[in-house]
Amino acid sequence: MADVLPTAFYDRDPARVARELLGAVLAVTARGRTLHARIVETEAYLGPHDPACHAVVGRTARTWHLHGPPATCYVYRIYGLHWCMNAVTLPEGIGSAVLLRAVEPLDALPALRRRRPRARRDLDLTNGPAKLCEAYAITGDHDGSSLVDGPVRILHGDAIADARVRRTPRIGITRAADWPLRFLVADSPWVSRTPTRFPVLPLDP
Repeated sequence: MADVLPTAFYDRDPARVARELLGAVLAVTARGRTLHARIVETEAYLGPHDPACHAVVGRTARTWHLHGPPATCYVYRIYGLHWCMNAVTLPEGIGSAVLLRAVEPLDALPALRRRRPRARRDLDLTNGPAKLCEAYAITGDHDGSSLVDGPVRILHGDAIADARVRRTPRIGITRAADWPLRFLVADSPWVSRTPTRFPVLPLDP
């Protein structure tokens, strides 16, 4: 467990956590087997003052674990079809988190292909939040679990230099749509497509 990111890592500004999760390793264990992937794209959701964050509705049955303690896994369904996974940040009750948007598989490509048979290329297996959840079988069953000692953990990985990181607005939202809280590894082919109208910014020094 020495390689697992500690709870204190998440108990910080979600934008900082989102940036520093780039290069970390997602580890998902099921049926005695653990699959690994490098995180290459994230989005920060800041809390109840962020119009695009689920916390604006308060603590409901759906958002219960979003308001949980830092290092909680918050998984929700979109469009009634797809799961998305988040890492909860800041102290319990605030309701802030980082959405995992894309990962680079580090092993088990055949297993991912079986779970995502409609993907035309390996690069399409995990280049979106719903895609990566499908590929790694992350579902509502993981909602509320610990990212430190649960079935879905995040491990220390290779540091990503600031020069390789870019920021853009978040994808697929209508409120606070201009806030540059999407972070990505610029030279990674595994990130999702950036809308052509989006400004792509360097990381603030």
